This record gives sequence, C-alpha cells and structure tokens, in this order.
Amino acid sequence: MLLLAGYSAGGYNTLQMNWKLVLLLSLFGLAMGLDTAFFISPKVEPVFWLGIFLVCAYIIARRCPDKRFQHGIFLGLVNGVWISAGHILFFDQYLALHPQEAALMKSMPLGDSGRMLMLLTGLMAGSISGIVIGILAAIFGKVLKRAEM
Repeated sequence: MLLLAGYSAGGYNTLQMNWKLVLLLSLFGLAMGLDTAFFISPKVEPVFWLGIFLVCAYIIARRCPDKRFQHGIFLGLVNGVWISAGHILFFDQYLALHPQEAALMKSMPLGDSGRMLMLLTGLMAGSISGIVIGILAAIFGKVLKRAEM
C-alpha cells in the first residue's frame, strides 16, 4: 500500500490511500470507456454512470475508514484516464455511436484534433466525477457511521 504525504492542522502526517481499491474500482471506468465506444448510447450512459458512482462511493465508504473524499477524487482521475484511452483508441467507433458529440467536436476550437479534445474532455469529466464520488463517499461514510452507533 502506498502512502501519500499530506499536511494537516497539527503538522505533516501520512495519509494512507488504498490504491488497490482505487485501481479495482477504476475497472468500471475502463468498462465504460470501452462500452460507450461500442454499445452504450449517450441517452442511457448517465444512468450507468449514476449506478457506478453510487456503487463506488458505497464501497469506498465501507472499505476506507477515512480519506473517503480523496479516494473518490483519485478514482475519478483514474476513470478519466481509462475513459480517454478507450475513446481515443476506438475513436471512429465512438463517433459512429455518438453523432451529436461528433458534430459538437467539429465546432470546437480543437475540432481538427478530435483525439486531443477527447483526452481533455475525459480528464475533465474524470475530475468532476471524482469530486462527485468523493462527496458521495463522504456522505455514505457518515451515514454508515451513524447506523453502526
């Protein structure tokens, strides 16, 4: 298990991150990166993501006694890498299944470089989703803690 140095009000401390859990949960991001390129339409994709966010946040809340928000952030970032990789590797298949995104991409400043735009978009989506997962994990952690009392 890797350690991540951090600073708290009392001085420097060591925050323990469960990287194995983050990497295992990020396999949902890998699956979605591939599945959205081939099978999942943009109309139902948000439903899948909502389920993934809730499941991952619950698992983080159960398995990590603290630093739940940080686990969610890092999970989102790793998911963003997986999603970007899947969409970039299967660029043509992704655009064929997502015609609205393809049209939007052409109208953007980096429209000529679709893969670069996908990389930036995937990493941005990963950052935002990490915040959402982190917040949900923190909330679930508090709810689970109260239920145990």
